[in-house]
Amino acid sequence: MSVREGQLVLRDGSVFEGELIGAISPRGISSGEVVFHTGMTGYQEVISDPSYAGQIITFTTPHIGNYGTTQADNEAFRVHARGVIVREEARRHSNWRSDSSLDAYLQSMMVSGIGGIDTRRLTRVLRDTGAMAGAFGSADESTLLTAARNEVGTSGIKLVEQVTTQQPYVVGSGHYKVVAFDFGIKSTILRCLSEIATVTVVPASTTAEQVRLLAPDGVFLSNGPGDPEAVDGAPETIRDLVVGGVPVFGICLGHQLLSLALGGKTYKLPFGHHGANHPVRNLKTGSVEITSQNHNFCVDTNSLRDVADITHTNLNDMTNEGMKVRDARAFSVQYHPEAGPGPHDSRYLFNEFRQMMEAQ
Repeated sequence: MSVREGQLVLRDGSVFEGELIGAISPRGISSGEVVFHTGMTGYQEVISDPSYAGQIITFTTPHIGNYGTTQADNEAFRVHARGVIVREEARRHSNWRSDSSLDAYLQSMMVSGIGGIDTRRLTRVLRDTGAMAGAFGSADESTLLTAARNEVGTSGIKLVEQVTTQQPYVVGSGHYKVVAFDFGIKSTILRCLSEIATVTVVPASTTAEQVRLLAPDGVFLSNGPGDPEAVDGAPETIRDLVVGGVPVFGICLGHQLLSLALGGKTYKLPFGHHGANHPVRNLKTGSVEITSQNHNFCVDTNSLRDVADITHTNLNDMTNEGMKVRDARAFSVQYHPEAGPGPHDSRYLFNEFRQMMEAQ
């Protein structure tokens, strides 16, 4: 196998040399907001998570690709991430479920990557300075630096429009009827919901009136990429549904949009939360749940003090991780209880959603 030399250049001028993997990028350049993910497994689920639209994923685990890939583990039909950065891509893979290697998977999904990167050094840079635009490829250093500095990042960018479904579709055949807003919904979430409901997945632009015509027992607000304030119309629609009394459950971006619907505020974290090992305290039970997370924006806890009770807190940085709306049947969490990948400590939340619909 011939080696394709390449380099990664960050907006601040930091340079990392490596070798290119996956698909060949147009004009020899892949650019986006560079973030790091601390999970030790589940790389395919991470790469295919629509919430990474506009971003380049750095894996802190040194070996990636050891167990190959399988179509069954995709979280979406296509990959929306801008690229993948690894320390070392496994040249051989071994798993009875595997369909192909990581490199073949990236090529089939038209995703470029770069290996041989000192990901420990890169992660330290991102932790010290925050998530940063970068570009990698076969182009020269000057061209890559220009591409990195021209990258717009994720703040204020309408990324949800790139990942949402264009037409409604139905998943599952459970007892309850749930309308799920697709802001970038993951397959694992749909599997969890379909265990309790027949789920009609609708575009992000769906109105409250269109939802009511479907007569749902509950409404689900999905995960998704980028800045919640860039999702036009969603907070107003959600506010209408909450006031109307329908049970509402939100995850990740859905949590942020529910907060905006209540008059809350959001802000961007320095380098976000990306991994499968984040400790979160359940303030009701006092227990600590190890959670899967993927977000760059966060809800300002103080902005919710008059409308919601805080239910979960991140023990790494004490940021908001969950809330229950007062005088309404609505709750949400910032993290991913469905995991995919990650621990299943918090899957009880889907049962709480079922109980909320049952109590109508």
